[in-house]
Amino acid sequence: MTEISLHQPILDLNDRIAAENNDLLRMYHVFMLDLLASPGAGKTSTILATIEALRDTYSIAVIEGDIANDIDARRIKQQGIPAVQINTGGLCHLDSRMVRQALDALDLSSLELIIIENVGNLVCPTDFYLGEDLKVMILSVPEGHDKPLKYPGVFQVAKAVILNKIDTMPVFDFDERQFRIDVEKLNPHALVFPISATTGHGIKAWTKWLSAQIEQKK
Repeated sequence: MTEISLHQPILDLNDRIAAENNDLLRMYHVFMLDLLASPGAGKTSTILATIEALRDTYSIAVIEGDIANDIDARRIKQQGIPAVQINTGGLCHLDSRMVRQALDALDLSSLELIIIENVGNLVCPTDFYLGEDLKVMILSVPEGHDKPLKYPGVFQVAKAVILNKIDTMPVFDFDERQFRIDVEKLNPHALVFPISATTGHGIKAWTKWLSAQIEQKK
């Protein structure tokens, strides 16, 4: 019996377009960050806190990925930040073709940082290169410290891991020490940034590191 797999051709096409996206961003000297997380981890609140910390230093835009609706994009635009909404129509991730359409809708010559808020999912987005400079994963304390063992792939591709909602640590049975041990086993080079996006705790350390990545590309 002959088996035909469509998975690899799809990824090959995706990677070709992603490489074109990266070339385009490099031409305009724009840094692009892909944020991965499950629903409710605090992606949008983290993006808003990041914007607040960096908006006087960099010109920023956001690409919002959702299965449906534009609630998060509207929240970003209310802060005076350009935002492009991508509705995937049921797909559990963004792909490079979708991101290219969003890039074409932005004035890249006026930007220095683009933040992608990927669809809330800890599995599908890990396989799809979008042309970004790096992927960062957000986990919130209420989700539990065992997530690195359950979803190793997303932690392995992340350049850094944001541990959000640390202000709720006293309420939940979250073993931060074990969490860090598991992350290090999966990805020894990934930094962990404990933050509370709503209170601002830890945002300075996170954005200082992000700024260093942006400057390194320049």
